[in-house]
Amino acid sequence: MELITTLINGLSLGGIYAMIALGYTMVYGIAKMLNFAHGDIIMVGGYTILVFLNLTGSPILATCFAIAFCVMLGVLVEKLAYKPLRGSSPLAVLITAIGVSYLLQSLAQILFGSASKMVNVGYLDSLSFGGITVQGYTVFTLACSIVVMICLTLFIKCTRLGKAMLAVSEDRGAAQLMGVNVNRIITITFVIGSALAALAGLCTLMKAPTISSTFGSMPGIKAFTAAVIGGIGSIPGAMLGGILLGVVESICNRVSSIAPYTDAIEFGILIVILLIRPTGFLGKKRREKV
Repeated sequence: MELITTLINGLSLGGIYAMIALGYTMVYGIAKMLNFAHGDIIMVGGYTILVFLNLTGSPILATCFAIAFCVMLGVLVEKLAYKPLRGSSPLAVLITAIGVSYLLQSLAQILFGSASKMVNVGYLDSLSFGGITVQGYTVFTLACSIVVMICLTLFIKCTRLGKAMLAVSEDRGAAQLMGVNVNRIITITFVIGSALAALAGLCTLMKAPTISSTFGSMPGIKAFTAAVIGGIGSIPGAMLGGILLGVVESICNRVSSIAPYTDAIEFGILIVILLIRPTGFLGKKRREKV
């Protein structure tokens, strides 16, 4: 019974990592850049929930405002910081992303201080079935991640816009020649990724209701690790990597002797997988034409 509970908790945690990793992998697959400020969008979403929770008292309204604000912030960052660098070297874009990350963290410290703050997003009753008791937030997070993954998969495969995103990820130049507005597609990618980051922030606050300026740093790094493990640029790979990392972390935290080394074990798994399969589980090798 304890093992089943651990696996359920791991799937729930993996769902959070998968939602964040989808933002990383979609931006990389379409814009060919690593948005290391993505983890800080989670932090912005968390603080937005805190502000509007104090104003309205409704977690649902606060979450809606957080998603809307994170979407606007994601689009603003893309327009002001990344779009002017389109066509520049990957190193320039990477340094800019790190700069945006520190800027957002510094602004959060100025506005809210460096001390952690409690965020009470509500309590969900535990559920019991077959002698297994599962926390309410675990069920909520797992349900959210499943719905997000199904909706995103259907969106990519069944809609015209989703197929345009696939075309841009395969060959941006050819897609542009066929009439696809690449700039619009990249903006929509940031919209989706930022909305998922806000939702992941809510799920993280339900599990651990405290927030600080570094709230999204470690989840962001682990989600990036999940994206690389699954295959950066692959949406199913981001899902697979997130679930795998969440289950591994949940199992490690259950074993007291190795719990302090959980992060080291997770990053060690990343190194081993990259040594065996450099493109990740579902990543594709791309031939560069010269």
